[in-house]
Amino acid sequence: MSVRVVARIRPLLKNEIDKDVIVTAASNNESTKGSQIVRIPNPKNDAELYSFQFNSVYEQETTQQELFDNEVSPTVKHLFNGLDVTLFAYGVTGTGKTHTMRGGKTLADRGVIPRLLSAIYRRCRKVEKDSQGDSKVEVAMSYYEIYNDRVYDLFEAPEKRTAAGLPIRDNGGKTVVVGLTERPCMTLKEFEQLYDQANVNRSTSATKLNAHSSRSHAILCVKITQISEEHTLVSTASAIDLAGSEDNRRTDNNKERLVESSSINKSLFVLAQCVEAISKKQARIPYRESKMTRILSLGQNDGITVMILNLAPVKSYHLDTLSSLNFANRTKKIEVNEVENEPIFRGPKTTSSLTGPTLNRQPLRALTSTANIQLPEQDRKTKPVKSFSVYSDKSRPSMRPAAPHTSISRPTTQKRSLDGSFPSSTRSIKQARPNVGLSKAEIEAMIDQRVTEKIAEKALNQTTVPAPALSGDVQRRLDALEQRVSEKEDSEGLQFLLMAKQHHARGEDSSALRMYQLARPFFPKNEKLARKIIALQEQIQRKRGEDLTYGSNTHVETNYSTVTQKKVIKNYESHDDDYAGNFGPEPEADDSFIFKPKRKNAPKMKVAIFRDEPPTTSSSSTENPPSPRTQNLLRIINTRDVMQIRALKGVGAKKAEAIVSSLCEMDDLDEGALVTDLETLGCLRGVGSKTVENMRIGLGVSV
Repeated sequence: MSVRVVARIRPLLKNEIDKDVIVTAASNNESTKGSQIVRIPNPKNDAELYSFQFNSVYEQETTQQELFDNEVSPTVKHLFNGLDVTLFAYGVTGTGKTHTMRGGKTLADRGVIPRLLSAIYRRCRKVEKDSQGDSKVEVAMSYYEIYNDRVYDLFEAPEKRTAAGLPIRDNGGKTVVVGLTERPCMTLKEFEQLYDQANVNRSTSATKLNAHSSRSHAILCVKITQISEEHTLVSTASAIDLAGSEDNRRTDNNKERLVESSSINKSLFVLAQCVEAISKKQARIPYRESKMTRILSLGQNDGITVMILNLAPVKSYHLDTLSSLNFANRTKKIEVNEVENEPIFRGPKTTSSLTGPTLNRQPLRALTSTANIQLPEQDRKTKPVKSFSVYSDKSRPSMRPAAPHTSISRPTTQKRSLDGSFPSSTRSIKQARPNVGLSKAEIEAMIDQRVTEKIAEKALNQTTVPAPALSGDVQRRLDALEQRVSEKEDSEGLQFLLMAKQHHARGEDSSALRMYQLARPFFPKNEKLARKIIALQEQIQRKRGEDLTYGSNTHVETNYSTVTQKKVIKNYESHDDDYAGNFGPEPEADDSFIFKPKRKNAPKMKVAIFRDEPPTTSSSSTENPPSPRTQNLLRIINTRDVMQIRALKGVGAKKAEAIVSSLCEMDDLDEGALVTDLETLGCLRGVGSKTVENMRIGLGVSV
């Protein structure tokens, strides 16, 4: 059976006039009682009318009692037969959904929900009267809302709610709200008190189109439990008051109302997507994209579903009304399975035949699906004896005789009888299984013995592989190396000397000089090392006078065509390797080592740059003081302020930190050391001649 869709046209409000009415109801044929067609003009052409056919159409003069008697009252009988009933109102804001579902305070204005509960209580009294007291009907209700896609219990005050709301879970094909309060209500008066109390906690506010606009979807669930001697039948009636979709250009919503409107429109849009996917029989239906669609589950729930489409008759709702009619036209094509809930049968009471310590043991709770099936009596099969948590075909003899004083005696009892009280249980009691005859201590001894045997067997099977013997030359070299490394101070000094020789071989005289100076404290009596340091200092001074000369602030045009290539001449002293022999014993020659000469790098192109002073001779460059731009650059570097150094051209965060760390290392060697020239600056970590020139050029531009 498909979803039953009925349309209701609301009456005109005080500020609406008859000439603005565009929605009319018509009958399919004259013989049919009532109306089944809604007609509305085309928004682009008033002469053209659209017609939508539904199960029933109720005009403006329809009362609440007529709507309930014709559409909702027939479902009460099916509700007590075990079918679930779902009623929901759909429409844009201001079309009368809440009035249809909840109604007013007067007797004539009562909505669908109060009238439904009145019919349920009348039916309860009738069932109890017809059964002469053998059947008992219990009614419980739960009431919650979906506000901003979060589920809140309306029986809880807003200040006691959690921000995340209540979670939703799937249980047996149905959507269940975890932690929802379920209140029993035995009379109609109790229901009215609980219902009015919960409606106070519902989220409502005023908009331009509606003074009491619902800002959430409200779901009322009434659970009916019929208990008799033979079975128990549970059914649920759900009444859903959906919030209406809104056009924010007409409602003049503020920021908070806009958030609520966005959540409402999103959930209704997902509902429309679900309906369209069901009508097109698509494989995937997006129920889980909104909590409202998960709870409503059109086409997935088994039972009776009735949709009440609320329409506004005036022209100001023209496009919204047309959209609602198209949605309802697709909804009526959804097929719903009318499946009754399975009753839970009760078996006859039986007396337990168990005696002994198991007499007070509580039986397992039987499942609903198996409680209604009477299983035939089956032949009992003897299970194999369980040994070491694994079933074996026969009991194994123990490794040693069991000591009579260590065995644990267990009381033997009869197995549970397979009578009517335990139809789904076929397992025997653990205490009734035969005793193997081994104590805990004997089992542990057996395990230890088997482990010991396995380890011994594995050790016998393994063949020892002798380690290859080292040659005498290699052994002597290893001993000499260990002797040198064992002396911590000398080994560290040798490392500095090794790094100095590597820097010197690459032409990095400043770095080589620094390494020699670091190695000097380890070898204070070595005169060759002191002469080497003095020679390197003189060589650096000569090189500084030849290559690093800076001009005045006059502008010199850069001619990129006059680029010359200069070869780096590496000066090697004849006594470079003489002093190294005094530091420790020389290792013997190793024929396995093959020396591979390092490839020479291609000469780098040098470009003329801006200079502060005209080029002078090497003697005058060392005597003249640095230019103001150079002094400013050195002053910034010596401040050791990362922010100021980072402001220089071509210097980033990492390079600035590297410069500061290099200056701190200079302090470790010479306290209060400062960078006095550009040559020393270019030798710092992460800084080269090109970086120095970029720093100076940047200072000249800023000035």
